[in-house]
Amino acid sequence: MFLLILVILSLIIWLYLITFHGQFWLCNQYLKAQEIVSKPKISVIIPARNEAKVLRISLTSIANQDYQGEFNINLIDDQSTDDTQKIATEISQQFSPLVNINIIQGQDLPQGWTGKLWAMKQGIDYAKKSFQPDYFLFTDADIEHSKNNLTQLVAKAEKDNLELVSLMVLLRCQSFWEKLLIPAFVFFFQKLYPFPWVNNPQKKTAAAAGGCILISAKALDRIGGIEVLKEALIDDCTLANFVKKTLPQNKSIWLGLTDQIYSLRSYPDFKTIFNMVARTAFTQLNYSLLLLFGTIIGMFITYLIPPLGLIVGIFNHNLLLIILSSLTWLLMAIAYYPTLKLYKLSFLWSFNLPLIGFLYNLMTFDSALRYWQGEKSKWKGRVYSKNQKSTIKTLS
Repeated sequence: MFLLILVILSLIIWLYLITFHGQFWLCNQYLKAQEIVSKPKISVIIPARNEAKVLRISLTSIANQDYQGEFNINLIDDQSTDDTQKIATEISQQFSPLVNINIIQGQDLPQGWTGKLWAMKQGIDYAKKSFQPDYFLFTDADIEHSKNNLTQLVAKAEKDNLELVSLMVLLRCQSFWEKLLIPAFVFFFQKLYPFPWVNNPQKKTAAAAGGCILISAKALDRIGGIEVLKEALIDDCTLANFVKKTLPQNKSIWLGLTDQIYSLRSYPDFKTIFNMVARTAFTQLNYSLLLLFGTIIGMFITYLIPPLGLIVGIFNHNLLLIILSSLTWLLMAIAYYPTLKLYKLSFLWSFNLPLIGFLYNLMTFDSALRYWQGEKSKWKGRVYSKNQKSTIKTLS
C-alpha cells in the first residue's frame, strides 16, 4: 500500500510537470529566421584557457559570421600553457583586415574572482575603450557557431526588445555515456528553468546558457558590470537573474535551443560527466543539507519509484500497481523524448530516465560529500573556494 501511494504521488508529479510546469519538455523555444532591421556594434568576448585543440574551429566560426554590421572579436588568453595564443594569433592574421580579432594576454587572477569572469572583464574593458559596442556576445572558446548566428541573435534582440538573448548550444553526444547522460543534463536544466517562463517577463524565472549570450551594453552597465558576478561559479544564470530583476518597461530576456551551434568539448567517459555535474551540483543547492535531502527524495520518488513499482507489481501480481507504474514510466518517457529528438536519439533511450535520475542523484550526493570533506571546486587547473556563490534555484 505504501509503494502504491508513492507510485500515485509520482504519477501526480509527472502529470503536473507535463501539464502545468511551463511546457518545458516540449523543447519548442527556437530562434526563427527573421530579417535584421538595425546593425548595432557588437563585441565578441571569448575567454580561452588551454583551448588549442578546438580553437581553429571555434574562433574561425566566429570570424566567418555573415553579420553586416560592425563587430570585433576579443579573445582573452587566460594564461594558457598550450598553443592557445599561437593559434589565436595565426587566425587573427588570417582574417585581418576584414575582421578585427584582438588577442588579449590575461593578467593574474585577483582574489575573489573566478578565472572565466576575470578574463571576460578584461575583454569587456578593452572593448569599451577601443570600440564602445552596443551589444556583447559572450561565448566559450569551444563553441562552433553557425555562419548566421550573430545576425539572428541581433535580429531577435532588436525586434523583440530583448536585453539578453541566449542559446543552449548542442552539446557533444557521440559516445555511449554522452548519449545516456548529456540529453538528460539539458532536460533537467529545462525542468529547473522552463524556457517559456524565462521568456515571459511576468515570470520571475531567469536563466541563460553561458556558451552563447548576447547582452546589451546598457543592461550590463545597469546591473553594475560583470564584476557583480565575480564569485559566481554558475555565472550564466546569475547574470540572467540580475538582468531580469532590473528590466526596464517593455523589455525582456529570452533563452532558447538550437541545433546549429555546437559545443566541441567531449565527455568520453562516465567519470568526465560525473565530475562535470558534481563540480557545481551542491553549489546549485546553496550548500544546504535540507535542499540536498529534498532533492534526493524528490528525484527518488519522481524517477525511481515507477520502475520499482512495476517490478514489485509483477512479482506480486498486483494489476493496479502494474498499470499505474507503467503509465507513470510512459509519461516520463514521453516527456523526455523531445529532448532526445533534439539529439537525434531513439525513443527507446527515454526509458533509461530512471537509471539516469539515479546516476544524477549520485553525482549530487558526491558533490555534497566533496564539500563536507573540504574539497574545493577545480576547473582547468584552478581551485576555487568551496563557498563560491551560486544561483538561488535548486537542482531537482
